[in-house]
Amino acid sequence: MFSSPWIPFLLFVLSTSVVTALPYRFPRLSPIGEKFLHHSRVLLESPPSDDFKTFYYNQTLDHFNYRPESYTTFPQRYIVNFKYWGGANSSAPIFAYLGAEAPIDDDLNVIGFMTDNAIQFNALLVYIEHRYYGKSVPFGSRDEALRNASTLGYFNSAQAIADYASILMHVKKELRANYSPVIVIGGSYGGMLASWFRLKYPHVALGALASSAPILYFDDITPQNGYYSVVTKDFREVSETCYETIKKSWSEMEAVALQPNGLSFLDQQFKTCRPIARYLELRDYLWSMYASAAQYNHPPGYPVTRICDAIDGAVNGTLGKIAAGVFAYRGNLSCYINEPRNETETDVGWRWQSCSEMVMPISSDDDMFPPFPFDLGNFSRYCNGLYGVPPRPHWATTYYGGHDIQLVLQRFGSNVIFSNGLKDPYSIGGVLHNISDTLLAVHTTNGSHCLDILKANETDPEWVVAQRKTEVDIIKAWISKYYADLANYKQNKTF
Repeated sequence: MFSSPWIPFLLFVLSTSVVTALPYRFPRLSPIGEKFLHHSRVLLESPPSDDFKTFYYNQTLDHFNYRPESYTTFPQRYIVNFKYWGGANSSAPIFAYLGAEAPIDDDLNVIGFMTDNAIQFNALLVYIEHRYYGKSVPFGSRDEALRNASTLGYFNSAQAIADYASILMHVKKELRANYSPVIVIGGSYGGMLASWFRLKYPHVALGALASSAPILYFDDITPQNGYYSVVTKDFREVSETCYETIKKSWSEMEAVALQPNGLSFLDQQFKTCRPIARYLELRDYLWSMYASAAQYNHPPGYPVTRICDAIDGAVNGTLGKIAAGVFAYRGNLSCYINEPRNETETDVGWRWQSCSEMVMPISSDDDMFPPFPFDLGNFSRYCNGLYGVPPRPHWATTYYGGHDIQLVLQRFGSNVIFSNGLKDPYSIGGVLHNISDTLLAVHTTNGSHCLDILKANETDPEWVVAQRKTEVDIIKAWISKYYADLANYKQNKTF
């Protein structure tokens, strides 16, 4: 399926939620930190209740061309929960969750903003799967859909949000809910899609909640080293000594690796699952672990604190301290690092998306990580080697905007909540200041990636409870104004 440059990448795919590759470091965008939730797989794997009904829509392959092949269709999955809906007669609202780079299944249980708030809104809940993921695969099979750049060429965000528009208009028509307002909700990459959907399809969605959506991490709008500078800040705020230990560990690990039997020593020190072939395997694993811990630094577990407590509490040298951090983060396992791991469809799909339009120039410089510049030339050669086509690093800002957003967006945009937690490294590429009275930034100092839209529980800190309430109050105001406008429209309608 892919040419030879893909092979070395596969050899050291990491067992954390953050995937790295030789020429770039794009931490994965996802509301759910899969590997962070080591002890929560029951939550992710438990089947949804009977309230969720699965449907398939006969989706158009290519919304933007009129060639014969553009009219090819594929079954796109969407799931509806009717339990709380007030019905079309009352124009009760529709909450639509826009799926991102994974099958939609796990989101049903984990994205609590939908179910936690449905009853007070009398809302219909709709969850739409992103094309090329889960069961929403064109060309009849995943192998065929991923075969080459020609079949992958229909795999992009513009096609995805057009899919969402088609399905939502179909649902409203089927339910005779023409005047039911739609609020789209998404997290991470899905949050970007939600904000872009409101801008591109304001006639379909009344508003959008875009959680942890780094829409400004393109085209050097955000400093390239922004992500890893926040990771560093997160660790440093927890413990200065932890930060110092991590910072000096890289050179020590490399020095040990260069010694006779050095790699074997590292295998023993870190209890690797199989012998590491080179120092970079260990370096990349730790790099990704720290980034994942910071991105998904959710309460009550707070993995950054857990790692630093272990590092600071260990007494057996720098590498022993780092190993203690790994063991504390991962829990009690028989071995750590480079476990056998099969690629997921998210790994494969997000690699294509990163190599086509989702080009985020992320680098590290002058922080707790070794310098790692983003080299667009190397990255382009890497992607060209995989797919035979180069990335388009400027397309996201060309199609959706982003430059001078404070000046530009206020002139035509409305009804978007950009929510962030400032402990989340991706918040550095998010919208952190209000743009207008209806383009609102809601953030918390201690929040992490997509925490506001995850399922509420009794241990949630007051600050995230307050953040969610603020978001709900904003959406209520949008819907209230819409109903007033709708009543006035119906009263004065003459055709």
